[in-house]
Amino acid sequence: MKTKILIVALALLAVACLCLEKQVAENRRLKENRRALMSEIRTTRNRLGESAAECEQLRLSHRELRRLRHLDAQRIRRLGISLRRAQSLAQSATRTQVATATPLRDTVILRDTIRDTLRFFRWRDQWVRIDGRIDRDSVFCAVESIDTLRQIVHRVPRRFLFFRWGTKAIRQQITSSNPHTRIVYTEYLKLGK
Repeated sequence: MKTKILIVALALLAVACLCLEKQVAENRRLKENRRALMSEIRTTRNRLGESAAECEQLRLSHRELRRLRHLDAQRIRRLGISLRRAQSLAQSATRTQVATATPLRDTVILRDTIRDTLRFFRWRDQWVRIDGRIDRDSVFCAVESIDTLRQIVHRVPRRFLFFRWGTKAIRQQITSSNPHTRIVYTEYLKLGK
């Protein structure tokens, strides 16, 4: 009789330990999420002159993603991906600004047997192309910008004096190859159960 009670007590103790460990892990996740939400996105220029941004990872469960970020969940479903299979989401926003001066050139064209003069302009570099036409009463301008965003996800170790161990945070770093582009927003979500 006493052995049965002892076995049941040990089983209950093991279940309690497992529940406690799960709660400790959940508290740690919530603490890291709070720190990630409170931290600012760092935008800089790296050694190559590329625009770079860095942010901390935010960890959400699939249920939290459906509840709190329902537009992202809908976007995942529209892509034909099961929400359970999604592991992470990354999102970045860039702004490209180019200020340039380019010469105008006159071109004579025939419109309904009437000679007309249009002014054209064109400017381009490796990343941006601008073509335009100035009519008598309107301006047409086509701007094309090419950019490559590179994403690196890395872990930041805990530090004490000269020792490094474990993981303090997971960070996402994004760089842009276009020198005219500035990264204005970035976010990294890790999805889990």
